[in-house]
Amino acid sequence: MILQQYTSEFKTNWKLAAPVILGMLGHALVGFVDNIMVGQLGTAELAASSLGNSFAFVAMSVGIGFSTAITPLVAEADAEKDAKKAKSSFKHGLVLCTALGLGMFLLTYAATPLLHYMEQPEEVVKLTIPYLQLVAISLFPLIVFQGFKQFSDGLSMTRYPMYSTLLGNIVNVVLNYVLIFGKFGFPEMGIVGAAYGTLVSRFIMWFHLWWLLRGKEKSKLLVTNIELFVLDSQMIKKILRLGFPSALQMVFETSIFTIAIWLSGMLGKNPQAANQIALNMSAITFMVALGLSVASMIRVGNQKGLKDFKEVRRIALSIFYMTAILEIVFAIFFILFHKELPKLYLDMGETANLVDNTEVVLLAAKLLLVVAVFQISDGIQVVVLGALRGLQDVMIPTVITFISYWLIGFPVSYFLGAEEVYGSFGIWIGLWAGLTAAAILLYLRFNYLTNKLIKNNHGTT
Repeated sequence: MILQQYTSEFKTNWKLAAPVILGMLGHALVGFVDNIMVGQLGTAELAASSLGNSFAFVAMSVGIGFSTAITPLVAEADAEKDAKKAKSSFKHGLVLCTALGLGMFLLTYAATPLLHYMEQPEEVVKLTIPYLQLVAISLFPLIVFQGFKQFSDGLSMTRYPMYSTLLGNIVNVVLNYVLIFGKFGFPEMGIVGAAYGTLVSRFIMWFHLWWLLRGKEKSKLLVTNIELFVLDSQMIKKILRLGFPSALQMVFETSIFTIAIWLSGMLGKNPQAANQIALNMSAITFMVALGLSVASMIRVGNQKGLKDFKEVRRIALSIFYMTAILEIVFAIFFILFHKELPKLYLDMGETANLVDNTEVVLLAAKLLLVVAVFQISDGIQVVVLGALRGLQDVMIPTVITFISYWLIGFPVSYFLGAEEVYGSFGIWIGLWAGLTAAAILLYLRFNYLTNKLIKNNHGTT
């Protein structure tokens, strides 16, 4: 009976999370297909894609992390049936996301020359720079799209961002195939073709989601007739108060993965390519946890608006348990198929690159054994973080993520990742250590906060 109070919520959790998961999985699978396509060009191109995306990923995480402030505010307003508050949260969040998108594009574009000073293989750097410059431009439509997505999620309309993401992903795959390999009369552009596919697909995602939301009864009045230049300083401060720490949380986490890519690059192009395979495989399963994290944020935000903190705790715990079960299943999958999965990324029949490809596959297979364990911690920490964001608790979790990733994870990755110690395997042990620390500390924070809210609310009733 005790367990049933949590398992009884699994169906509701899945119903809310499934569209987000499908959309995010679609995005991750496009990354998977991208890597397979780019991998056919050679290990240097795969390493260049990894290095370029590591730069863009940090900037992207700032925008995505910041935009998450919109969801709990809209979810709370939705529970209170306050349309004016919901529209204000969306409008101010959208204005700030637009400004941030432009800023991240300009900053990333201007930073591309720094690649020459990062001790990366020169052949990889030459391929990375033109690729990264185009991906930098695509950060603007992506971050604006995130503003619309987080608003839609806050209204529990999680299907519509999924539709837009899937459409964008289809466009991306088609353009990548056509432009990377020069099909149907188009020039063969190699890795730069993948960047053009990313750029076009992100603009399509943005406009498609806006078109969907303006056609739905629940959202059309909230996304039309917006007075963008009539702003409320108090609402801006509220979104900044939630958004800035959330952005920092994502930067602390994603930048440790970026460091892992750079450390791998210092070991050579093959370890860097193997690291990209491990990252891409772990990203696919992480999208399931990320979808459940959105469900956690929405459902907790709704219950916060209703001031039912016992339900906050019960519902959040049901999502934590559900995530842990799914991640254990994924861990078993990685262990069983760790030798076969890396072969999907490279052409093992190509004799010219057979030595490099074989080395990358062997390295990646070893890394997937760490990925199997590490993604359990990764899944748990992200759903707990989603629950804390739903409670609009962001400052202490920001400190926790910094401690976990940079005071625990990074030193372990740096020292164990040296070539004379464990190399790439040691880098991933550090990632696992940081994520495990984050999962434990964030859960302790959630446990303390919800018990305190229940006690205080009981005392006032």
